[in-house]
Amino acid sequence: MAQRGLAAEFWQVPAVTRAYTAACVLTTAAVQLELITPFQLYFNPDLIFRKFQVWRLVTNFLFFGPLGFSFFFNMLFLYRYCRMLEEGSFRGRTADFVFMFLFGGVLMTLFGLLASLFFLGQAFTIMLVYVWSRRNPDLRMNFFGLLNFQAPFLPWVLMGFSLLLGNSVLVDLLGIAVGHIYYFLEDVFPNQPGGKKLLLTPSFLKLIFDDPEEDPNYRPLPEEQPGMDPVDRQQ
Repeated sequence: MAQRGLAAEFWQVPAVTRAYTAACVLTTAAVQLELITPFQLYFNPDLIFRKFQVWRLVTNFLFFGPLGFSFFFNMLFLYRYCRMLEEGSFRGRTADFVFMFLFGGVLMTLFGLLASLFFLGQAFTIMLVYVWSRRNPDLRMNFFGLLNFQAPFLPWVLMGFSLLLGNSVLVDLLGIAVGHIYYFLEDVFPNQPGGKKLLLTPSFLKLIFDDPEEDPNYRPLPEEQPGMDPVDRQQ
């Protein structure tokens, strides 16, 4: 019964959040079981472009380090804010959400080339947190019962916490920068005088991920209308 409950809960998670979180957990489990090593996953432009190990463009976003406090902390925030975005401002807009993933991933990869970063999963999580926080500016947050602040300060609080743990803040700053670029292009610039929407989700993504829109001018045939008796249809 417990397994059925967990399975049902798993399938109730929105598709993109479910796929990304599961991929991160399975990648870490594979490393822990020594089926693969982090050396097969990290971002290395030389191996990508000369050895054609193109999977590294994806796998560097999936590994958050060995099992421990840092891993569970990152998974908690990744799952929570990815799900809240998908069920909130991206509800019914799965293709737009996937496009945000692609946009953020490409920008981080380009910055990663310049900054020699090996794993970008934490930066990606911060990007999701940043976009969510800017879209919920009036929400009050509580960080482990120690700090109270407005939602837009959350990415900076996380960066400070990362600094206290002795981690480099470069990855957090990258996530904040990419999150701000997306937020500005998607939410701010289109509403400015003379502004327009620059981030347009490709039609093939909408075809794959979104339900087809109903034609408002379509009128169903009498036999297609619900509630009609089959005898009436024949008459």
